[in-house]
Amino acid sequence: MVTSIDIKKVTSRDKVVIDLDVWMDEPNDHDFAPRISLSGNNLEVRNLGGNELLGTIELDDDALQMAERDRSVEARIKFNVQGMHGTLLHKTPNPRNGPNAKKLAESRWKTVLPLQ
Repeated sequence: MVTSIDIKKVTSRDKVVIDLDVWMDEPNDHDFAPRISLSGNNLEVRNLGGNELLGTIELDDDALQMAERDRSVEARIKFNVQGMHGTLLHKTPNPRNGPNAKKLAESRWKTVLPLQ
């Protein structure tokens, strides 16, 4: 289950792109299906099947115009799991080489979501 969603930034180039950090309870949670709706100037993120508002951000005029024109938003989602993606305390001094190099796993997802 999704614990929270942080909307990092919204950019508008050819289309509106939002960067999301999604925090999950466990690594085996596969119950995330984002739905995006437009309410006035605000972009709202919800999960499918739930009425709970997980994130909202206000769009500027250019991004609002592009979102209404395309009726879709590109979402770049980075999944994090509580307890797994924190601060790594014991790092190798130069992580690019050496057998003890440690890097946390990151799962990312990119999709185009229609506006509802």
